[in-house]
Parts: sequence; structure tokens; C-alpha cells
Amino acid sequence: MNASTLRRVARWLAAVYLVALALITLSPAPMDDGTANTITTVLAWLHAHGVPEWANYALLEFTANIALFLPVGLLGVVLVGVDRWWLTVLAGFLLSSAIELSQLLFLPSRFPTLYDVLANTTGAVLGALLAMLAVDAAASRRRSQRQSPA
Repeated sequence: MNASTLRRVARWLAAVYLVALALITLSPAPMDDGTANTITTVLAWLHAHGVPEWANYALLEFTANIALFLPVGLLGVVLVGVDRWWLTVLAGFLLSSAIELSQLLFLPSRFPTLYDVLANTTGAVLGALLAMLAVDAAASRRRSQRQSPA
């Protein structure tokens, strides 16, 4: 896939992702509403079977927030380029801050926290790092293919 096709696909994926992100983060009820008891029950079972107590609901939620923002970094690096990877981290931070502020001001049943901003920004950083590693690996592969005899 050439660079312009990759960017076109990334733009479409980014649009779909942003719609999904808005639905997840700006819905009136939290995503775990109705499943919190199930999650707590599963965690209790896991703890009873040897999983350490530090693997708790807060860690699960923090990790889910990281995963939720991985696409910001991944798609961002594809769209803005490796040299401007930091823009994707800034975008992740600003987007997360806007979501949390919106939850605070307009969604009284939601629970905005600075931990969410930290986790989301971490997800954007990790996504950007993964994208840069993938770009570097692809470039190395192309270089080695050009240098290898036919």
C-alpha cells in the first residue's frame, strides 16, 4: 500500500474512530453501567484463583482508557508523519481534556477525572510509539529488499 492510500484509509478510520469515541465518552451513562457488578464478580473470582489483588477495577479501567486512545497515536502518526509525532500526543491530551471537561459540565452521571486524562494521553503516546516502530520496520524492510540481490 502506498503512502497516499495509507493516509486516505487512515483518514476514514480516524473519522469512524472519533464518532465511536464520542459515543463512548459522551453518552449520558458510563460504559460500565450495568456491567460493574459482573466485572467485580469476575475480578473476585480471579483474585480467589491467584490473580494479585492489585489487578483491580481501577487498574482495569485505567488500562481500558489507555487502549481507548491508542488509535489517536497510531492514526495520528500516519496522518501527520513521524517527524511530528508529538502532535498526536498533544491531540490526545487536548481531546481527553475536552471529553473530561464536557463530562464535568454536561453529564452529571459521568465521573471525569485527571486519571482519565493521564491514561488517555499515555494511550496516545504508546500508539505514537507503536506507529513509529511500524514505520521504521517497514522502511528497514524496504531498504533490505532494495539491497538484496535479485
